Amino acid sequence: MRIGLLTEGGYPYVSGDAKLWCDRLVRGLGQHEFDIYALSRSRQQEDEGWVPLPPQVNRVRTAPLWTAEDGGAVYGRRAHGRLVRRRYAECFGELAAAVCAGPGSPDGPEDAGASGGAGGPGVGGASGVVVGSGVSFGLEADRFATALYGLAELARDEGGLAGALRSEGAVRAWERACRTPGALRAARAARVPDLLSVAAHVERSLRPLSLDWYADDGLGAVDLCHAAAGGSAALPGLLARHFASVPLLVTEYGVPLRAHYLASAATEEAPAVRALLASFHGQLATEVYRRAALITPGNTHARRWQERCGADRAKLRTVYPGMEASRFAEVGESVDGAGCADPDTLVWVGRVEPSKDLVSLLHSFAEIRKEEPKTRLRIIGAPADGPDGALYLAHCKALAAHLFPDEAEGAHAVGDNPVSFEEIGGPQVPGLAEAYASGALVVLSSVVEGFPISLVEAMFCGRATVSTDVGAVVEVIGGTGLVVPPRNPRALAEACVALLRDPARRARLGAAARARALELFTVEQNVEAFHGIYLEIISHSPIRRVVVDATGEPLPFGVPAEAHVPGRWTEARLVAAGRQRWAAGAPVRATVPPAAGESA
Repeated sequence: MRIGLLTEGGYPYVSGDAKLWCDRLVRGLGQHEFDIYALSRSRQQEDEGWVPLPPQVNRVRTAPLWTAEDGGAVYGRRAHGRLVRRRYAECFGELAAAVCAGPGSPDGPEDAGASGGAGGPGVGGASGVVVGSGVSFGLEADRFATALYGLAELARDEGGLAGALRSEGAVRAWERACRTPGALRAARAARVPDLLSVAAHVERSLRPLSLDWYADDGLGAVDLCHAAAGGSAALPGLLARHFASVPLLVTEYGVPLRAHYLASAATEEAPAVRALLASFHGQLATEVYRRAALITPGNTHARRWQERCGADRAKLRTVYPGMEASRFAEVGESVDGAGCADPDTLVWVGRVEPSKDLVSLLHSFAEIRKEEPKTRLRIIGAPADGPDGALYLAHCKALAAHLFPDEAEGAHAVGDNPVSFEEIGGPQVPGLAEAYASGALVVLSSVVEGFPISLVEAMFCGRATVSTDVGAVVEVIGGTGLVVPPRNPRALAEACVALLRDPARRARLGAAARARALELFTVEQNVEAFHGIYLEIISHSPIRRVVVDATGEPLPFGVPAEAHVPGRWTEARLVAAGRQRWAAGAPVRATVPPAAGESA
């Protein structure tokens, strides 16, 4: 079958998010064809180029989210501008009104009850059910969706949508919606600078509406759209479904709405901006989940977020990320699970940033040293990008120097600090496997975590772990490690001391951890799971089209065999009123892969 893989800031770019997962998926499913539709986040990302692509990738189409391509055209400067202006005003006014009516909470799902009270009329009751995150799944969701697709049709027919979304008229529409009775309480206090910020953010998020990806020679020709994330990455899939009835699969290893909440909490944006953007992203997530044929969260933690955003449980299929186990085989298969490790060393591996809470880890290590004075701590990882990461690393180093003055065994020996800060690639730690092999126990101290990749790597290496109970940690670890509450240095220290004093227990936990990782978290299980999901979707919602070759003759095997499975779902569908002619079953010409070295 032919898959349209949709990404944002990811594959096939060298510096893309989840590029390894996407690359392994594409390479592992060589029996399928892939068209890549990628949204880039910066000029630097585009300049860095792509990763090498396998032969099953037929084409790659890219578009930037960091700049507009329409030259700032605004509706109303065309011959039939009055009618276009009216259509745009109606659609955008409805979208702004739906966003301002909420419900949405800038503080996340835990505060959904408070956000519901701020929603005024239309939150609950007549507007439908309010799910845990404060996102509606009723009239307001339909209102948002109708406006969204109306704008997409305007962009396809007239162009100039990006300029219109940045225009003075757009800001006035936001202002009117915020002043409407029943608008979010925080939105009613929005000032013009706040509205300008909201308009700019929404325009960037909706740029996929203006792309020319949805015709017969684009996403209209694929059998299935697979979005590697929600949010803007899934928008092309929504439009392919709207214009050409192409089924949509959405995979989320990190939930974009959750990421927005966390990023928003770390900024100094005005409350009105936070409330409006939370409502916008919440309603976009709701629409993505409503229209997707299936949704594949990467863990139960992500699944709970999706359910609270309105995802139907019947559509959810948990698929764990696939990781390459072979590079950890030598360490994990050693005769003695702890034989190559320093029995008095703790290891932390990851990206140095505040969410990893290394401050608590250092205070916990101070407690550990009181019980086990010979213990050492190796912190292995680079700081997060930007000045904040470097500042946090410097703060942690200063704290370590304060808590653990250089020690010496005698008056004539050189002092040494029991805490070391290192990076992968140095002479002592040439690779990840060596990092995990350097200690008897791996520690995770995070206060915020999605899917804990470092824990899975430690499990592949057969290492016992002590972790904080955040994100998907408990789900990943199972019963193969110790878990303690976050921000509790004493509990973390007690768990570490217990395992440091019991080598046999460490070995048992490490062996069980490796077995669990090999069963659940390998590339092979991930690829096999998606292969089955592709077949399931195609068999229940096939695209009924005639595929022809360059001469206009029907192409043998141009339609996936799964589309012929007998049943009511394979019957030809009626084309809804208002649908474009090109989406009503016109023949689709087969594409020929570009020659080697030819640009896609």
